[in-house]
Amino acid sequence: MDFNQVLGHEKIIEILKRAIRNKTVSHSYIFEGEEGLGKKKIALIFAKTLLCKEQKEEPCNHCTSCMKFDSSNHPDLILIEPEKGLIKKGAIEELVKSVAMAPFESMRKVYIINDSHKMNLEAKNTLLKTLEEPPEYINIILITSNINNLLPTIRSRCQSIKFYPVENKKIVDLLVNVYDKSIDEANFIADFTRGSVGKSIELSTSDDFFNKREEIIRIIDGIVKGDKSKALSSIDFFNENKDSIDEILDIFLIWFRDLIIYKETGKNEFIFNKDKIDFLRVHSFMEFTQINDIIYKIQETKDNINKNVNFQLSIETMLLKIQEEF
Repeated sequence: MDFNQVLGHEKIIEILKRAIRNKTVSHSYIFEGEEGLGKKKIALIFAKTLLCKEQKEEPCNHCTSCMKFDSSNHPDLILIEPEKGLIKKGAIEELVKSVAMAPFESMRKVYIINDSHKMNLEAKNTLLKTLEEPPEYINIILITSNINNLLPTIRSRCQSIKFYPVENKKIVDLLVNVYDKSIDEANFIADFTRGSVGKSIELSTSDDFFNKREEIIRIIDGIVKGDKSKALSSIDFFNENKDSIDEILDIFLIWFRDLIIYKETGKNEFIFNKDKIDFLRVHSFMEFTQINDIIYKIQETKDNINKNVNFQLSIETMLLKIQEEF
C-alpha cells in the first residue's frame, strides 16, 4: 500500500510528501471531509511512510516496518475506532498511557483516531492534554466528517487538511476499467456519490443497489401514471430496506431533481439518470409546482426519520401525499 494506489487528492499527497521531505511533519493533523473520500486510506499510507525505516517520501514496502504494517501488526501504529458509535474516555486514556512509552520498531509512533468527532466530551478533554505537549516522536491524525463536533481547542492545536470530492471522470474511469460497470452505470454512481471513491466502489460491487433503483423507478412510474394502489402496495419494499432508507430517499430526490432539469432544458447533459431518459420524458408532463411539492415531501420525510419519527407512518404519509399530486 502506497500513495500510487490513491485515486485523486494529488495536492494533499504533495503537501504530506513535502512535509516529510522538509522535515516539517506536524505532531497533530485533522483530516476533514465527507464520508468515503479516502481520508482513512491516506492517513494509513502517511503513517506507513512515517514509520518506514527508509524515511523517504513513500514507504519502501520491503523493510520490516512496512511488512509489519501491511500485516496489521506494527507496534508503533495505534488505530482507534468508535465502538457502538462512540469513542469513550477509556480508549483515549489508553492512548495517553501509550504516548509516554518510546517507539518499539520505528523512530515514531503514529496514532490515528477514525471518526474522531464521535469522541465523547471526556475523551476530547483527555486528548487535549496530550495535544498540548506531545513528545517529539508522536504523530496524531484525527479523521472526521464533522469537524465542528471537535473542540475548538483541539482544532487549534492541529494542522487541518481538507479533503474534497474526487473528479467524476476519475471515478467513472475506475468503475468502467476496474469494476466492469457500463458508462451509464458508472456516471450514475459517480454523480450519486458526489465524488466519494469509497462509496462509489461499494455501490459498484452491489447488485442490490441497482435492483433497489429499478424498484424505486417502478414505484414512481406507477404513482405518476395514476395507479392508486401503488403507493400502499410498496410499503413492504421500504420496510425490507429500512437500513438503507437514506440511500433510497436520495434516489427518489435525484429522480425528481432530474425531472426539473429535463423539463427546463430538454437535454440529458446535466441529469443523473441518463440511462432512464425515456421514463423521464414520460413523466415530464408534471407541473413544476407538483415536482417541487414532491421534493419537499421527500426531504421532510428524510428529516422526520432522522428525528426518529415513526418510520412506517413517515413513509406512508410521504407516499400518500405524493399520490395526491395526481
